[in-house]
Amino acid sequence: MQTSIIVSVIGPDRPGLIEELSAVIVAASGNWEGSRMLRLSGQFSGMVQVVIDEDALPGLSEALRVLDESGLHTRIHRAGKLEPANDNGQYYALEVVGQDRQGIVSAISHTLAGLGVNVIELATDCSGAPWSGERLFKTNAKLICPPELDGDKLREAVEAIALDLMVELKPTAP
Repeated sequence: MQTSIIVSVIGPDRPGLIEELSAVIVAASGNWEGSRMLRLSGQFSGMVQVVIDEDALPGLSEALRVLDESGLHTRIHRAGKLEPANDNGQYYALEVVGQDRQGIVSAISHTLAGLGVNVIELATDCSGAPWSGERLFKTNAKLICPPELDGDKLREAVEAIALDLMVELKPTAP
């Protein structure tokens, strides 16, 4: 019987990490279905969805331990049954840009949770603003909103967090 797992990985970035991880998954007869990976502060970090036979999981676990010894720390998480998601509601792409400050991610996520919004993807970054050199915060998120939540109400709620936030909200496909 096939099962879906998530393999989380983190370790010092170096050439060949993805090749090593993918070779281990293939050798265990797993199928790499999807992933999100990136480099943060010199560390390679990510998650890989793997579909694999339940009987092959011990072999994959053992092979991943070898990667752990080379500095790439891994962990297997059970993802659940292979069933299509039942995500009713409107999908939106959200972009927020503004002056960086402590707690901005907390404030945005608090606002979204209060409206019943599910964040299904989130990327944040801080960089120097080209005109002033001040720290500029930017986030991109993919959201599922309750069917009764109007996009204008959602945008207004995020804009209300701070006067300097620029908020762009676009309906998107699942």
